[in-house]
Amino acid sequence: MAGAETRDERTGMTGAGLRGEGARMAELGVGIGWRAELDLTIERMDGVDFVEVIAENLKPANLPESLRVLRSKGVPVIPHGVSLGIGAAEPPSPARLAHLASCAEALDAPLVSEHLAFVRGGGIEAGHLLPVPRTRESLRVITANVRRAQDALPVPLALENVAAIFGWPDDELTEGQFLAELVESTGVGLLIDVANLYTNQFNLGLSAVDALDALPLEHLAYVHVAGGYEHRGLWHDTHTTAAPQPVLDLLTELCARATPPGVLLEWDDEFPSDAALGEELSKIRTAMSLAGEVR
Repeated sequence: MAGAETRDERTGMTGAGLRGEGARMAELGVGIGWRAELDLTIERMDGVDFVEVIAENLKPANLPESLRVLRSKGVPVIPHGVSLGIGAAEPPSPARLAHLASCAEALDAPLVSEHLAFVRGGGIEAGHLLPVPRTRESLRVITANVRRAQDALPVPLALENVAAIFGWPDDELTEGQFLAELVESTGVGLLIDVANLYTNQFNLGLSAVDALDALPLEHLAYVHVAGGYEHRGLWHDTHTTAAPQPVLDLLTELCARATPPGVLLEWDDEFPSDAALGEELSKIRTAMSLAGEVR
């Protein structure tokens, strides 16, 4: 109905803004992925402006005390899904969407993020975040899936580009083109993982800078930075090491094109000292500050 609008008090968005159409995402700053092993570390660290938590690890009715403490301090917490499978031929699970929505409400989150990935088919789990076929038919199906997800969530949705060790033979679009058209048709936000762009450049020869140039960065929600390692000619995005310089350079390249609302460090295992994590956040800020020297 014309004139009827809904408003999300977390983001200030109204109406179409809940789908990210023409709306600026929440300002977040520089953050780190919350892990149970890092709960006290994150509480006492300086320079953590926001955190992201794996949604599948949460019980919305019984949040970890550390997350409650962070929220009481006004630190935004973003639920990050890894199992929705929005890139599948089947519609996303209503139960999984309901869980993401409950997490967003329990955390008073400014948005929810997920992966643009294929994770299951016909009830069989892939066990990995697989790249979607970048075809027109796939785009049509994923557009419908994204709209279903947006309608089920109380806050905006952002989708993350994934790391790949293979590509589909019948791709009709580049990753940048595919994401740009998906954003145009749905208004979905973008979570750009520059480490994943580097992985795809290393493994598949796909230019990360060309991908940045093709993306509608005005719809950027936030950015991921992470480390990995090379093994037998492939780059593995493990989130267990410091971000290598090429990944930080890509962050600088991105910041030369747009100011990201937030940049988040992912570290999932083999956790370093508090000081080392703090140094990684400092490196991120430095990489962002160098954007003016790129162009």
